[in-house]
Amino acid sequence: MQCIRKQASRSKSEELLHQAQSKKVASLNSKILDMEDDLDLQFLLNGAGLVKVRSGSWKKTRFYKLQEDCKTMWHESKKTLRSKQTFSVDDIESVRSGRQTEGLRKFTEEGLEPKAFSILFKGRRKNLDLLASSDEEAKHWVNGLQKIISNMNKLSQQRKTQHWIFNCLRKADINCDNKMSPEELKNFLHDINIEVDDHYVKMLFEKCDKSKCGTLEGDEIRHFYEILTQRDEIDVIYAEYAKTEGLMSAANLLEFLLKEQREEVDLSRAVQLIDHYEVDETAKAKQLMTKDGFLMYLHQPEGLIMNPAHKSVYQDMKQPLNHYFISSSHNTYLMEDQLKGPSSTEAYIRALMKSCRCVELDIWDGSDGEPVIYHGYTLTSKILFKDAIKAIKEYAFKTSEYPVILSLENHCSVEQQKLMAHYMTSILGSALLTKPLGEHMPTELPSPEALKGRFLVKGKRLNKLEHFFSEHAAAEDEETVTEEEDCRDEDEEKTSSKRSKKLKMAKELSNIIIYCKSVAFHGFEHAREKQAFYEMSSFKEGDAAKYAEKSANEFIRHNSEKLSRIYPSSFRTDSSNYNPVPLWNAGCQIVALNFQTPSLEIDLSHGLFGQNGHCGYVLKPSFLRDRATEFDPITLTRGPWLRHKELHVMIISAQQLPKVSEKTTSIVDPLVRVEIYGVPADTAEKETRHIHNNGFNPMWNTNFQFDLYVPELALVRFVVEDYDSVSSNDFIGQCTVPFSSLQNGYRHVPLFNKNGDLLSSAGLFVHIMALDAE
Repeated sequence: MQCIRKQASRSKSEELLHQAQSKKVASLNSKILDMEDDLDLQFLLNGAGLVKVRSGSWKKTRFYKLQEDCKTMWHESKKTLRSKQTFSVDDIESVRSGRQTEGLRKFTEEGLEPKAFSILFKGRRKNLDLLASSDEEAKHWVNGLQKIISNMNKLSQQRKTQHWIFNCLRKADINCDNKMSPEELKNFLHDINIEVDDHYVKMLFEKCDKSKCGTLEGDEIRHFYEILTQRDEIDVIYAEYAKTEGLMSAANLLEFLLKEQREEVDLSRAVQLIDHYEVDETAKAKQLMTKDGFLMYLHQPEGLIMNPAHKSVYQDMKQPLNHYFISSSHNTYLMEDQLKGPSSTEAYIRALMKSCRCVELDIWDGSDGEPVIYHGYTLTSKILFKDAIKAIKEYAFKTSEYPVILSLENHCSVEQQKLMAHYMTSILGSALLTKPLGEHMPTELPSPEALKGRFLVKGKRLNKLEHFFSEHAAAEDEETVTEEEDCRDEDEEKTSSKRSKKLKMAKELSNIIIYCKSVAFHGFEHAREKQAFYEMSSFKEGDAAKYAEKSANEFIRHNSEKLSRIYPSSFRTDSSNYNPVPLWNAGCQIVALNFQTPSLEIDLSHGLFGQNGHCGYVLKPSFLRDRATEFDPITLTRGPWLRHKELHVMIISAQQLPKVSEKTTSIVDPLVRVEIYGVPADTAEKETRHIHNNGFNPMWNTNFQFDLYVPELALVRFVVEDYDSVSSNDFIGQCTVPFSSLQNGYRHVPLFNKNGDLLSSAGLFVHIMALDAE
């Protein structure tokens, strides 16, 4: 969240004063970030020229400088109509040293490696490829930015708020006299997303203006800050349990944990929380918790809505692959739409860094003998297959150590298939699975645990897996297989001559297809009788949805033994997504979504896979793993899956919601909607009223109740929107949590923007109570 205000022109003396104060402010911010006297930070604050690289012919020097808030980067621009010449450190996904992006590898020489670095942004913003003047300067930029990002992420919620408000106050002080006039105060409130009338500003100002001099300064500004950041709802809760000289003792805190948070803990846990989060050393020495310490605790993982134990891998990872939901991407190489958008290795990196465990490669013959990846018969750009494999190799296991499935859509000639096999075996090396695990023919798929750090290739295979263990296996050469993977929709099939095309297959490629052999689906009965455990089918979304609705139990039993992959309709040329929930309800493991498109469906996917250490694998409930299960999400016959729960949700307040418009006068009118996704009987939503002109600290105190019948499949989504009476509401943020990962009691809910990135200062405060229904 930024506070940028256009400064009025200054005289020479005013400019000198401003510079002196800027250094002082930068020094204070460096202390907050624990980077005081850091040489890399000082270099960034002084700024330097960098060569911005866009193409072979567009390489221009621009000046970049970190602003005094130690969070906002200003850069020179030659565009006369450019309104914004800044970006926030919050917008940065990562900083990479060297020529690690497609642009730098393509448009710069290898000798420039030590001077090159890239800034990669969240969302769809283009990378910033840069060249420093020297190797040393490049190190300053990379190290400095990485340290700022890391230290910002480590700040407590209170310190983040302090840093943000302090810098907003600084920018509201237009004449740089370290004082706040009533007008500056009102402008500041606008900046932090509060619209107030002149009467309220006058009342607030007079309450703080103890000196009666018409401006606020020093302790008066600090008093104003305390009024602004006071959390009345926290005061009420704290006062109820602060029974020891006005403070919370360990026993008082334990009472709160047992009664309100419904946690099964003892006194030692309360003592531990005080030791970890109490900010007053005197109180801590007496094993007491102040209100500030209590608020600190409520902002830590222990006080958030998601069970912190589920932030690590907590599920059994030794079951067969088909017993897990697997985070999966469709046409992973695309950055935008399916018709003319760019293809990029960066798309693979982004998906893998979000712990996607199944990526798709759509491979075609390249004109120079090199296989390429792009969306066939469209205008999407092309990338080399070998470059994609290199990127996948480098980033596959940075966020999860569990196996990655390479889903091949192979349209290549035999010669280029041989090259594909060569690249995969040479680049991926021993991490590529090229034979079954063990010495004997297996009877089920291996587990994620057994496949840690390995790559599995999904595609057509010329013979059966049993041939690996047969002394008389035929030494097959190229043969033809039917190419029906990712067939287009039925309407297309009627008019297309490209369907059921015969494809010659190289044995070198066939031999590295081990546990994920692609086969056509010919019905559940045929699959039961003829399909081996290592054979899997792909279903277009329309067919899969019909099976999930009309033959749900059969689909579930099928998926209890074999893998199924679902992919979007080819008519989704805008890269939109289908609803994955009915497919998860039917036990489908690889429900492939367009990761590049922010959407409700992607929110649900991130919510489901946010548990279990965000490793990309989530163990399916037992009733979806049982081959003889009677579960049907549509009819909901009686069984162990029926566990009627009452979910009570109280939406209490929100803090520091971002603006949806960059206009200074734009203030949000927030409302909160709670949505339940799961089996049809559990699907529901309820919303609060909207709060007029307050995105900083709106309060609702609104209660909702939901009835859940299959809680193991339920996802709870909190959505915050800016109310609009004329058009549709604007999205502000959301958080999706599996019901089984919810914590009872008073909890803060972190919010994520439409791209799935954390809104660092924003959040909801709620009360949750999940009870067994009588």
